[in-house]
Amino acid sequence: MREIIVAENTGFCFGVARAVRLALEQAEARGKCYSLGPLVHNRAVVDELEKRGVIRVDGISEVPDGGAVVIRAHGAAPEVYAGIAGRGLALVDATCPDVKKIHKLAAAAAAEGRQVIIFGDRRHPEVSGTAGWCGKPLIISGLDELERLFGSGAVLPDTPVTAVSQTTAERGKYELCINFLKKQCTNIKIFDTICNATVLRQREAAGLAEKCDVMLVVGDPQSANTQKLYKLAKAVRPMTYLVENAGQAAGLRIPVNIRVGLIAGASAPTEAIKEVSRIMSDEIIKSEPMEKDAELEKTDAVYDIPDAPPDVPDAPPETPPPEAEENFEQMLEHAFKTLTTGDKVSGVITAITPTEIHVDLGTKHAGYISVTEMSDDPDYKPEEHIKIGDSIEVFVMRVNDVEGTAQLSKKRVDAVRNWADIEAARAERNIVQGIVTEENKGGLVVSVRGIRVFVPASQTGVPKGGSLSDLLRQKVDLYISEVNSARRRVVGNIRAAQYDDRRRRAEAVWDEIAEGKRYKGAVKSLTSYGAFVDIGGVDGMVHVSELSWQRVKSPADMLKVGDEIEVFVISFDKEKRKISLGHKDPNQNPWNRFIESYSAGDVVSVKVVKLAAFGAFCEIIPGVDGLIHISQLSEQRVNKPGDVLEEGQTADVKILEINHEHKKVSLSIRALSAYETSESDGELPPMADNADTPQPVTDELPLAEPEPAVEPEPELPADEPPSPPVEDSDTL
Repeated sequence: MREIIVAENTGFCFGVARAVRLALEQAEARGKCYSLGPLVHNRAVVDELEKRGVIRVDGISEVPDGGAVVIRAHGAAPEVYAGIAGRGLALVDATCPDVKKIHKLAAAAAAEGRQVIIFGDRRHPEVSGTAGWCGKPLIISGLDELERLFGSGAVLPDTPVTAVSQTTAERGKYELCINFLKKQCTNIKIFDTICNATVLRQREAAGLAEKCDVMLVVGDPQSANTQKLYKLAKAVRPMTYLVENAGQAAGLRIPVNIRVGLIAGASAPTEAIKEVSRIMSDEIIKSEPMEKDAELEKTDAVYDIPDAPPDVPDAPPETPPPEAEENFEQMLEHAFKTLTTGDKVSGVITAITPTEIHVDLGTKHAGYISVTEMSDDPDYKPEEHIKIGDSIEVFVMRVNDVEGTAQLSKKRVDAVRNWADIEAARAERNIVQGIVTEENKGGLVVSVRGIRVFVPASQTGVPKGGSLSDLLRQKVDLYISEVNSARRRVVGNIRAAQYDDRRRRAEAVWDEIAEGKRYKGAVKSLTSYGAFVDIGGVDGMVHVSELSWQRVKSPADMLKVGDEIEVFVISFDKEKRKISLGHKDPNQNPWNRFIESYSAGDVVSVKVVKLAAFGAFCEIIPGVDGLIHISQLSEQRVNKPGDVLEEGQTADVKILEINHEHKKVSLSIRALSAYETSESDGELPPMADNADTPQPVTDELPLAEPEPAVEPEPELPADEPPSPPVEDSDTL
């Protein structure tokens, strides 16, 4: 038995349906109206429209004075609008909103002095209409034409280019051209203006052809959209036929025991494909079953399938079911379902852009959801949560019958569903998450699953006098402290949630803490002796000496509040709730690098970093200092180190001794002079007056700067308990 599979995306697209509706409304109001060119690329529909007062004309001159002119969904050039206005004719602009958008893009590009490239059929009325809005565009139909343009020098690589396409263009061919332009042009703006309904139909035509043995494409051969569907299906399934109506379908000899796929172009009414489907089913009764493979082989040998089948006289079914018949009025009524602001409706996602989502509602309106109406989350990315083809339930915010569009919202539907969850969160004292959407006189408004929750200023967790605006567009955790269903009022508490969260995290830290354990923490405050770091609900202190292997005068020189740093536990006291942390990496200890490269007796170049009464501290390598005792500064008596050296000066010295236990280094300039003399004549110079005997390095000799006294660590303030829940005193 023959299996009939009908494509999901069939019938009038919203642009065609809107144009037909506007024309019929005008014809009913005036008795007649005049369409510039065929309103629909379907002869049967055009004939029926003419019977109802929508008269086709080829130019404005054919319209009688006082008449109403309908600009079809394909749109028109500016001079057409000027001509209508010049004659004082009534204008009914039925241009598809998607086409209108292309006109605006093209006009804006031309105004900026950019070269507009239109991808499409230059003979198509939509393309010629778009061309009228942008001066002198370049119209191309494929990659070969584009390559010739650049090869001839008509377009230079540095030419500012804006690329748009015909709404019914083939996406594959357009993408080839776009990829070429991206490689050739240095200043290009690309707009994906292919109608999403067209993309869905073309994709479904190819997919359905793969699953079926025979494909029937229903529509007028003059329709560009229908022709593309036919070519795409035929490329996959050679046994593909283009038929205008049920009569032509009845004249085809299609075997039984096979699968037949049906799809229709955007200008074919839904009823047309229903009639073809019914004819295919009725033809089963007239055909004799035979083996599928043999029949297909025979059919392939008999038929040379034409690109456009010849007209076949209409042959209605012998006994059509009475209940299946619909007249043209009923067919249009089916296509023109209306929307009302406040409706909750379902649709199918047809396109996803960074700013909005397109939804097919099955009505005369094109549905759009702004990304801000999908979620309050500022980081929300539609492509991570939804995909084309998904069903979605939405709330109708605004209907524009003139534009044929409807503004939709998903988060408003979600808010109704989530009200019960909010009440449960209050009863069970569960933490919920939301986005801070606004600041008012009394506090903040947080959107929790689409529901407005007011948080009084005293419960925001922001210190008194602090800026509430810093929390705008931020994700926050909060408790629901009050729900008044009758007044649709919800009150929340961020501060209490922060307190409980910090307490839980602090207990987890104390349960698992161990010496040497590493944490990533945030700098909470800075003092002259160190930095306090939050390691997860608990603050620990990093002493200034533990910040870096190099000399640090003040913690503020290398850190600021809010910085995230990696620390490790040096020691801790659970009873006193104190933690000592380190930041400098033990593996990067410069002392280890020093002893690997230097030894006593080496001559090195050092930098004087500090002068003291007993000598000069010098940096040998970053992180390792040595001391030149005052007796080792010169062969002559030196009253103070500043008489010989100054901070920042570079000097050559000799390493006298390396104290590995205390990690101290003794240096000498005087020994270097003696070393140079002995090298030259083998004799040592006389000793200095203040050094009758060589000065030994002893424990009493200060070889490094004394460590500063460590100030006692201040007691950390205990976490402040949360305030009691707000009753109803704060102003919303």
